[in-house]
Amino acid sequence: MNGNVPLTTSEGESLLQDSGSSSSGLKDEISKDKEKEKRVKKSNKDNEDEKNKSSKHNSPPQSKAEREPSYRKRKNNVAENNLNKKHKEDTSKMQTSKEIKIEQKESYDATEKKVKENLLKRSSCQESFEDMLMGMDEKLKEFCARKQKNKDRKHKEREKSNCSNKPQDKKENSLSRLNLNVKTEPQNTEEGSGNHESKQKEKSDEQNDEDTSTKIGEEQDLDGDEFLVEGAKKTKRVYCDPSSDLTVGKLKKLKMEEDAIPETSSACKVPRRKSGNVKKNVIEVKEKEEKKQKLKEEKSNKTHLKGEEEKKKDADKWKWWEEEHYEDGVKWMFLEHKGPLFAPEYEPLPFGVDFYYNGNRMKLSPAAEEVATFFAKMLDHEYTTKDVFRQNFFNDWRKEMNDCEKTIITNLNQCDFRSMHQYFTEKAEAKKALPKEEKQALKLEQDAITEEYGYCAMDGHRERIANFKIEPPGLFRGRGNHPKMGKLKKRIMPEDVIINCSKDSQIPIPPEDHEWKEVRFDNKVTWLASWTENVQGLIKYIMLNPSSKLKGEKDWQKYEIARRLKDRINAIRTQYRVDWKSREMKTRQRAVALYFIDKLALRAGNEKEEGETADTVGCCSLRVEHIKLHDSQDGLKCVVEFDFLGKDSIRYYNEVPVEKQVFKNLKLFMENKDPADDLFDRLNTSDLNKHLQELMEGLTAKVFRTYNASITLQEQLEELTDPEESIAEKILAYNRANRAVAILCNHQRAPPKTFEKSMKNIQTKIEAKKEQLAVAKKDLKNAKVDHKVKKDERSKQVVEKKKKLLQRLEEQLMKLEVQATDREENKQIALGTSKLNYLDPRITVAWCKKWGVPIEKIYNKTQREKFAWAIDMTDKDFEF
Repeated sequence: MNGNVPLTTSEGESLLQDSGSSSSGLKDEISKDKEKEKRVKKSNKDNEDEKNKSSKHNSPPQSKAEREPSYRKRKNNVAENNLNKKHKEDTSKMQTSKEIKIEQKESYDATEKKVKENLLKRSSCQESFEDMLMGMDEKLKEFCARKQKNKDRKHKEREKSNCSNKPQDKKENSLSRLNLNVKTEPQNTEEGSGNHESKQKEKSDEQNDEDTSTKIGEEQDLDGDEFLVEGAKKTKRVYCDPSSDLTVGKLKKLKMEEDAIPETSSACKVPRRKSGNVKKNVIEVKEKEEKKQKLKEEKSNKTHLKGEEEKKKDADKWKWWEEEHYEDGVKWMFLEHKGPLFAPEYEPLPFGVDFYYNGNRMKLSPAAEEVATFFAKMLDHEYTTKDVFRQNFFNDWRKEMNDCEKTIITNLNQCDFRSMHQYFTEKAEAKKALPKEEKQALKLEQDAITEEYGYCAMDGHRERIANFKIEPPGLFRGRGNHPKMGKLKKRIMPEDVIINCSKDSQIPIPPEDHEWKEVRFDNKVTWLASWTENVQGLIKYIMLNPSSKLKGEKDWQKYEIARRLKDRINAIRTQYRVDWKSREMKTRQRAVALYFIDKLALRAGNEKEEGETADTVGCCSLRVEHIKLHDSQDGLKCVVEFDFLGKDSIRYYNEVPVEKQVFKNLKLFMENKDPADDLFDRLNTSDLNKHLQELMEGLTAKVFRTYNASITLQEQLEELTDPEESIAEKILAYNRANRAVAILCNHQRAPPKTFEKSMKNIQTKIEAKKEQLAVAKKDLKNAKVDHKVKKDERSKQVVEKKKKLLQRLEEQLMKLEVQATDREENKQIALGTSKLNYLDPRITVAWCKKWGVPIEKIYNKTQREKFAWAIDMTDKDFEF
């Protein structure tokens, strides 16, 4: 051979031999390898001989040809008889233990049954508890089946390992798997003395297994080879001596008993394991019930405390309606207050928040910077995109700039307010994200301010002030397309404010280094302070809260005047019908305008300067372009189509059939006039109010609206209320009556932004409630069937419970459906305006008392405080 040939030694080393070396060296190396192999084989043979000697006593019974000499046969027969006798005793003991286990199982079952009965009696939710136990039973069954599979798998693995290691010891393996529950003392035989060390090792392993099983739980069978004895603290095992010569029949009998043991043990253990889980679940259920009970008690305590506080407030409430009223227009005899709370001074922007013009950072003067922040705060608002708003803001902003700023800043489109806007946005978000403790601290600060400035003393009583804070400076927005939107609302100073209080009171102290514009002592007015704002020139007032005496008296008087109109309305209507044919054009126009105010509840409308306010009109200020006349439309004759912007720039659109004489007069009023001309060119608001005062003292156009609104509500409630309906359905009827009034008075609103989302949430709740209702009906049907079969008291109680549950679910579903209908119908109607300002609260209170509807379902807390006088004095028989 050419090249190198690899050779390997017995130690595994790789050698390279040259092919040209002598053959004698190669033979020497081969002879050395052979000698080493002989030595290894000899040592292995000696080890096997030693093992055979040590395992001689453990070897299985030999065949007849290989048996021991005759002088030892007699001794083996005696040993075999002893072992058989011992096996019989063990078998009888095992049978006894099986009977014990059966008795133990029965006792466990009886105990568990008693525990279940007691728990079901104590538990307030028996049905849910039974369902829980059924679920636990199923889980326990699954657990036991899984455990049995693990046992079988472990048995198979043990058999395979034993067979692979000692295939000749099959009988020994089958006998070694028998673990009995009764512990027996070892027999002092010659064969046993040879296995002393192996038995000691088995005992130590057994002890470790017992310790492990004790830690996990006495009732748990880890290997599937043992079962518990009642009263035993540790698991006991019995090992049969494999050296004994047992027949095949005896082995089969032992295997049958072995197979029976796990079934008995698991049957004994399942109830104990189940009862332990039951106890744990019962404790958890009890804890949850206790927590729920505590929460209910806390809620009831809070509700009780709130009720007591409200009762105390009601007891301390000033029932001014039970006292005599002042005469000659006197509103109060003593009035003392702290004056208004002014807006805080401007805080300059921090470093890093800059204004940019034409891409260059620019530092503004404090006055100009303050006005710039007003625009920056509104940067994401629709107003800042309107040309009128931007132009008015820029004009007023330049007035606050210094000469240098005016020279540089000439175009609003080149101004960058984004850094300022981001700063104020982050500041607002940080305020929202404040911890609860800091928010509570801020609330306490505001409460302290309200306590100081938000109350006044009037005639020995403490009254709440509505708006004690003067509005901070900002940009005027207005409603609709107001021509002055975007103009600067300047900061109100003490020198702009007039204070009104009584002479004998402590006059409010102005802020440091400032003085009041004036201090008055006029007890015939209801305001506490006043000033004139700079944008529209309107006088602003600080007034008392709507729940105060002054406001309540004013409302009461308003509704009483409307009630007096009820007695005069027929005469007034007869009079303006006669005036439709008057020869004087002014009288005709006044009569037609009064007809519109009465029939359509239109506002009178005030005179305004052109270009100074939004283009909103009332009845007296209607123009020719605001109406269209149709001789016939949709099967109706003499139809007038109204289309104009009313108060707060809310569109009024209505098609109304009118009487024939009114239609003729409107044609006459529109002759030879342009669309921008006044419809009632001979009439103004002052003339109309003067005429109304002649018809009835205190009568105004607003009184007509109040009368028509209140009388409409009363008529609608009488028509829509069904005595047999539930409270929720009666509330729906009230809201529908209220909606009829809101439509009459044109109280509209834009649909809320969250309307679609809220409706989806309600529909989801309705679907879920319907599913619950279907399940409840099915359960009730099953409970009735069960009661027919059992006819016992318990099944009868279950039927009653199911009926009550079904009834409760039906009521909840009905409330949700009513709520959805109510929201859908009122999405564009503002019910609150008419409820607070045009509807006599005594109509609502009487209706609630008559039909048993809680007043809290109609009026919230603020409204109940406002109408406390009506709630206290009205009975169920009141009529407007």
